[in-house]
Amino acid sequence: MLLERTEVQTFLALAEELHFGRVAEQLGLTTGRISQTIKKLERRIGAPLFERTTRQVRLTPLGRDLAADLAPLVQGMDEAVHRAVERARGTTGLLRAGFLGAAAGQLLLKALELFTVRHPDCKVTIHECQIHDAMTRLRGGELDVLITAFPVSQAVAGPVLLSEARVLAVPAGSSWAAHASISVEVLAEQPVIQLPHDMPQELRHERTPTHTPAGRPVPCGPTAATFPEVLALVAAGEGVFPVGEHARQFYPRPDVSYVAFNDAAPVQWGPVWLESNISTRLRAFVQAAADANT
Repeated sequence: MLLERTEVQTFLALAEELHFGRVAEQLGLTTGRISQTIKKLERRIGAPLFERTTRQVRLTPLGRDLAADLAPLVQGMDEAVHRAVERARGTTGLLRAGFLGAAAGQLLLKALELFTVRHPDCKVTIHECQIHDAMTRLRGGELDVLITAFPVSQAVAGPVLLSEARVLAVPAGSSWAAHASISVEVLAEQPVIQLPHDMPQELRHERTPTHTPAGRPVPCGPTAATFPEVLALVAAGEGVFPVGEHARQFYPRPDVSYVAFNDAAPVQWGPVWLESNISTRLRAFVQAAADANT
């Protein structure tokens, strides 16, 4: 027994909404047509899939099982069709590329230069992100790819495009500013400016740890929404902040000094994207980014 696409679509929509009127509006059909389709499906199955009263619609146990079995199959079919369409289109269309920070911006521009030569029929738009909205924009579909600091577990991570030394942003007048290098253990001695809570948890812990390697607690400073705000808080003596060495070049300030760590892992940068948004042009862009920055 084969089910028609309209039967499956109608059944899954009603299983989610449990309201004939909303499903009719969603699918652009009449409530009568929705009811007829469900009754036809139930006759083919041989048992009720929904319990209907004048006040509510509920799935029967059989209906719940059928919905649980069908939903991933339909999603897989839709994704397969999407992949086929993307392969047929090739590297044409529009790619929305974001970057977080000046270092990421330079990586993006190098990637764009090579990608444009290889794929002139694909248009790439560039979008600057802030630390408080970068992942939100990626998850919300505003961006196809984002070049940012690793690690990010909420998205697929591409190749490492840049690995740089880690430094500590401190007030220019502090005693630390006179040091040639310092240990990560000094983070236990001053508040550390915090990243927004909507940033990936693993990235926040990697950049602003709760404890030093020796287990000493790291005091929390105020939370900043942008990197310029981070530096303003550092300059005001509100705390310190670990950052990549590129900050010396791209964010010089007379009231902020950058002191090298002598025992910290490097900061790594690269592209990230959603698994559900993979396309031929995105793969080509990631390859161009890797070729242009290695």
